Amino acid sequence: MPKVPDGFHIVRAHIRRNPKPRSAKRMSGWVIAGLLAAVWLWGQVFGFGEATTSTPPAHPQPTASTAATR
Repeated sequence: MPKVPDGFHIVRAHIRRNPKPRSAKRMSGWVIAGLLAAVWLWGQVFGFGEATTSTPPAHPQPTASTAATR
C-alpha cells in the first residue's frame, strides 16, 4: 500500500483529496429566483410605499396681487 500524503485519503485503491469544509452554503439559482419572485409578489399584493398616508398640501394663503375694483 503506497504512502498517502497529508490532505489525501484512499478510496477503493485510489488516492483522493480530502474534502474541504465549506465556509458558507451557496444559494442555487432557483433559490435566488424564488426570493426575487416572493419580493415581487409581496409588492403586487401589499405594495411597498402606497399604503403610507401623506400630509395634505397646505392651503395657499390668498395674496393681495390686485385691488378688487368694480
